[in-house]
Amino acid sequence: MTVSYLSSRDLSAIALFAALWGVLNWTVAPIFWRLTHLPILCDMLAASLLILTVWWTRRLGAATLMGLIATVLNFLLRPGALHFLGFTAASILFDVAAWAVGYGSLSRRGLGSALLLVISVASTFVAGLIIGSLFMNPVFLARRYGGVLFFALLHAAGGVIGGLLGVAIVGGLEARGVTPK
Repeated sequence: MTVSYLSSRDLSAIALFAALWGVLNWTVAPIFWRLTHLPILCDMLAASLLILTVWWTRRLGAATLMGLIATVLNFLLRPGALHFLGFTAASILFDVAAWAVGYGSLSRRGLGSALLLVISVASTFVAGLIIGSLFMNPVFLARRYGGVLFFALLHAAGGVIGGLLGVAIVGGLEARGVTPK
């Protein structure tokens, strides 16, 4: 007897969201970074797509799998972009945090939106800490941002925007009767 943990619909959604994240990170994110030197867009993408993944699947491991697939795509499309490993860690943190608060809590309108927003901010802040500490030039960070902490706070700001976007998309889908299961 075989019991499938993730359905084919879940796997399709995970692959779709990971591909979207990978392609947007490959095409649009570098342009935004070069124009602004703000790490906000990458986090907007991460938070909103992680929210959609967790909302659709409501399974532990789905956001992690989505982040791992996006990481592989990132390395295939931009082999030198090792900083994306910070977002891999953010995906794992997002996954575990969403599971820890309970998927039922995430389904409640006000509370669920607030929890998803907090999880988005926390996971993107951690991504910023990892990227800033391990993959960025410390002199560049000190001159432009005043250090790793402010750089991580900018990532968290992207998490706020992406979290709001993800929650709004989920709200819109639910208002139109779209349900994951």
